[in-house]
Amino acid sequence: MVAFLEGAAVVVIGSSGGIGAALAQGLEGAGAQVTCYSRGAIDPAFRLDLLDEESISRAAQSCPASPRLIVVATGVLHGPGMSPEKTYQALNPQTLMRAWQINAIGPALIAKHFLPLLPRQGRAMFAALSARVASIGDNRAGGWHSYRASKAGLNMLLRNLAIELARTRPEQIVLGLHPGTVETGLSAPFRRSVSPSQLFTAAQSAAYLLQVIQTATVAQSGCVLAWDGTIIPP
Repeated sequence: MVAFLEGAAVVVIGSSGGIGAALAQGLEGAGAQVTCYSRGAIDPAFRLDLLDEESISRAAQSCPASPRLIVVATGVLHGPGMSPEKTYQALNPQTLMRAWQINAIGPALIAKHFLPLLPRQGRAMFAALSARVASIGDNRAGGWHSYRASKAGLNMLLRNLAIELARTRPEQIVLGLHPGTVETGLSAPFRRSVSPSQLFTAAQSAAYLLQVIQTATVAQSGCVLAWDGTIIPP
């Protein structure tokens, strides 16, 4: 699994979360040399706060040279004073701003500082966790305005990055990854309507995503791929 990463330097950002930790563990098991970053890292060199560009820049300076894979495993859906909106009447600027800062602006700034570290030749990848509900074409239910919109914004940024990198680094791939519904704190309040067969452990989701990373092609750069490898409509 993930043969092209065996012995390679790999970066996981958001490694303190359920999926991020499982991805780091899976990559280590595949023989990659994994460097982890998170907001709560004990070592300041590996501490990264999505709301603080200076911390992102410092983290990039401690990154191993020429990582073959950078995974951004971050995101916010709910928290203190923040929950998915069931109606437009629940919209407020604080929730909207926080969703965009963490789900779109933070990953964009990570790309700004970490993408230059990818090798200029050979297969390499920048991937970020997205969500099926961010699909505009597949939206049939509405609601969850801040989360949907911010993750859709992330998807557009990833598409832009893919187009720009293709001009000078044609072997590099940029992906959004939909991990499915995973047993983490993010999904905890919303699992009652999910059948057991569609609810993954973090380890299961990470294994699926690593298979997607292994098989993704340059032609799919800029797309959002689900855990089973299918392309999610923009």
